[in-house]
Amino acid sequence: MRQFIQSFTSAVLGLALLVLVVPAAQQAAAQDLQVGYTDHELLIVNMPEYQDLRQQLEQDFAGTQQELQGLIEEYQEMAERYQRQQALLSDERRQEREQELAQLEQQIRERQQQGEQALQQREAELLSPLLQRVDAAIQEVADEQSLDLVLRNQVGPMQPVILFVNPDRISDITLPVARKLGIEVDEDEITDPAQPMSSN
Repeated sequence: MRQFIQSFTSAVLGLALLVLVVPAAQQAAAQDLQVGYTDHELLIVNMPEYQDLRQQLEQDFAGTQQELQGLIEEYQEMAERYQRQQALLSDERRQEREQELAQLEQQIRERQQQGEQALQQREAELLSPLLQRVDAAIQEVADEQSLDLVLRNQVGPMQPVILFVNPDRISDITLPVARKLGIEVDEDEITDPAQPMSSN
């Protein structure tokens, strides 16, 4: 999911930079700018639909996972057999067996890559309605609080978008948005961008 959310980072940072480089003639107007921020990812993972989404993904890709596991087990058996018989094989037969192992290893890599790409695409499809609901709730809260700009708190655990917050001028709207969505969010899970990020 983080990769999906990261696709929005450039646009958000671009908006933030526009706010920071306001010409001197417009600084007075910029001081009245009302800004809020929220933890998009925290909201989504607390939605009941998100758990359904995870289960759907597991069901959709159970067959792919079993196929991949079968290939891995086949590779392990071939490799063990080769190790046991290596000393008894002719050079020509040894090269053939090594080539067979290399081909199977390549097949496993390709199948794993295909599975990961398909999983990411399916996850993006399933996440789209959730993101639309969160965005609509953010819009409602922004309208209610007369906000001009809403930023993401962070893109991932170690990828903050907001590096500093003046709590007197910038509002965390994560809890109001959660209430709009009808979900509960533990306040302890909300990252305070005014605090330094943990290195753990």
